[in-house]
Amino acid sequence: MGDNSAMAFQLEAPYTHGQAAKTAILWCNLGTPDAPTAPALRRYLGEFLADRRVVEIPKIIWMLILHGIILRIRPKKSAAKYASIWTSDGSPLKVGTQAQARALEVVLRAQGHDIAVHMVMRYGQPNMASVMNQLKLLGVTRVLLMTAYPQYSGTTTASVFDAFYKWALNVRWVPELRFVNQYHDHPAYIAALAAKVKAHWAAHGQAEQLVMSFHGVPERTLHLGDPYHCQCHKTARLLAEHLGLSKEQYKVTFQSRFGKAKWLEPYTEPTLMAMASGGVKSVDVMCPGFTSDCLETLEEINDEAREAFMHAGGEQFSYIACLNDDANWIEGLAHIASDHLQGWPTNVAHDTAALQATHQAARDMGAKQ
Repeated sequence: MGDNSAMAFQLEAPYTHGQAAKTAILWCNLGTPDAPTAPALRRYLGEFLADRRVVEIPKIIWMLILHGIILRIRPKKSAAKYASIWTSDGSPLKVGTQAQARALEVVLRAQGHDIAVHMVMRYGQPNMASVMNQLKLLGVTRVLLMTAYPQYSGTTTASVFDAFYKWALNVRWVPELRFVNQYHDHPAYIAALAAKVKAHWAAHGQAEQLVMSFHGVPERTLHLGDPYHCQCHKTARLLAEHLGLSKEQYKVTFQSRFGKAKWLEPYTEPTLMAMASGGVKSVDVMCPGFTSDCLETLEEINDEAREAFMHAGGEQFSYIACLNDDANWIEGLAHIASDHLQGWPTNVAHDTAALQATHQAARDMGAKQ
């Protein structure tokens, strides 16, 4: 008890005996800079690229590269790209993720769940620690942590685990946690994707090929046991089956390659250029691994990839937007959340009645003794 190395716990809301359990959902996305400026990008990239889950190069070597080269050059270039998609409301990813959180809460409450849904970002603001501190002060004792990453990867999903437990290291009473670490093959997710594609086809017609572009990761992660590659292909296969596409009518590609190491192939932009050069005149391109539109979809795909395809001889490039806050997706997300909320009373009346019954049973037992 007198060990000087004991952890210094942060202040928490005082516990009230008999207080009803409260449940909250965290909807976590990757993150975004605060502004489309070089200083903001330097802060954001400094946090993002310093994560050992994201870059697995030995820390000492990587820190020299990161601070000596990358953070001196990349922020200005990235800021220009962010500026091209920035809206009057701010970052598309942050605005979209917040809209999803609000819509999910509305649907869940309509279904009888007394739950608040909070947006959190793995990098940037609002971060895990600030949101969890807020929830603790509100008396939340149960947390369902959901990520905007349908396909599990150690580079993304596992890092969210890290952020939660880093916060929990300084907390005396850690809330009960459930973690939805993947839903790449959940019927509600696949159905929402299919509805998005069908709506696009109904409005604009169907192209010769459907290209499903997923975010890339280094190929070595596959050989080290990361399931991401396989889960991307399963998502694509299930979606193609739902849409009635043959294997010849769709392609799976990977985008956002960074550095000189070999990443998962085939790469999106070179594939699109080869398709155009080979005679494919029209493509529909979507990004199933991104649930909210962001830099990687709006600038990298709908701008850069479009230009590459058209320059190589293509004639029609149609970008199918992410799920965002489409009603079909929010209903699907509520379905996924409900699957993982089972066993947790999320109705205040139910919670209070159960607590009163427990107290009465204890009193009755004491009277008999």
